[in-house]
Amino acid sequence: MPRPFSAPFSRRLSSRLKRGGLVAYPTESCYGLGCLPQNVRALQKLVRLKKRPQHKGMIVIGDGLLRLLPLLKGLSEKEQQGIAAAWPAPLTYLLPVSSKAPVMLRGKGRSKLAVRVPAHQGARALCRALRTPLVSTSCNKAGKRPCKTEREVRRQFGRQVAVVGGRCGGAKTPSRIVDWASGTRLR
Repeated sequence: MPRPFSAPFSRRLSSRLKRGGLVAYPTESCYGLGCLPQNVRALQKLVRLKKRPQHKGMIVIGDGLLRLLPLLKGLSEKEQQGIAAAWPAPLTYLLPVSSKAPVMLRGKGRSKLAVRVPAHQGARALCRALRTPLVSTSCNKAGKRPCKTEREVRRQFGRQVAVVGGRCGGAKTPSRIVDWASGTRLR
């Protein structure tokens, strides 16, 4: 069970994220590197720091489907119930994205967004404490192994990111990615 986040910690981290900061936090298989999904400046910083191609979309996590809905569009009540029933899990769905979501978040020319309610309790608790969804890309620079510990994060990124300590889950591989509409597994 993850330790609860204190109100002062949550306020400081929330303020840092609103100013375009980045955060590293444990997920099911490795540390995730994230930011506020609607903050274009933070998305640009994340892409530069990771040396990640800008055209690739990113995964967004939340503590429940309701937290993710503002980034999505056109889901029926029945679809929402089906999606919510599958989570929390190391399962990422591609869902129709809202036009309000930054292009950099979904990937150039894409009409779907990758979203997940993670199986990792700490990652869900972080989204709940901050009252926001978070971008969740593996915490590593392009070509390097994803960080599995707080120490590895600090070694690779120093003070460029805020670090939420904790243990990663035991998953050996990243979450599966499935297109909700077609059922096609992409990863």
